[in-house]
Amino acid sequence: MGDGQATRRRILDAATTEFASYGIAGARVDRIAANAKANKAQLYAYYGNKDALFDAVLAEHVTANLDLVPLTPEDLPGYAVRLYDAYVAQPELVRLATWARLERTPTGDLFADWQGHDKEKLAAIEAAQRSGHIVADLSPLDVHSMAIALSATWAAASITHAADRSDDDAVHERRRQALAATVRRAFSP
Repeated sequence: MGDGQATRRRILDAATTEFASYGIAGARVDRIAANAKANKAQLYAYYGNKDALFDAVLAEHVTANLDLVPLTPEDLPGYAVRLYDAYVAQPELVRLATWARLERTPTGDLFADWQGHDKEKLAAIEAAQRSGHIVADLSPLDVHSMAIALSATWAAASITHAADRSDDDAVHERRRQALAATVRRAFSP
């Protein structure tokens, strides 16, 4: 990795920590640059401004999550459980998405700027509905949104109880089983 790439990586890592902790408005470019061992001029040269840096951080985490947890509509309970595990392992994604919801997009599609971001997923859910794997009386968008929401029941932004990696393995397993059973009951014909 070249010096420029290494600097970009340090900036993204420092920005992830900063934005996940303080949101967009509360994040400080000075802190990001200092924690990245870079200067503000480099940060602005690479990303333009704080908002664009947040966009880059959020995009990186969402893309990594999509790659790590592909949708499996024929096994929606398994998909939901893998999302739960990803949210526990990487709480930054949930925190970043929560800040984006709070500070930028209070209603509607959080990722509307990413044209067609869920087109393939919704088509896969629709196909699973036609083949009898998922109930057909709900819209694919609603199925997808509810499966994600159920997976985030114990995520970092939970209003009841946020899971942590350090929670007992038996507790994680109890949650996985409850989540899988709930998704199965909700969406299986």
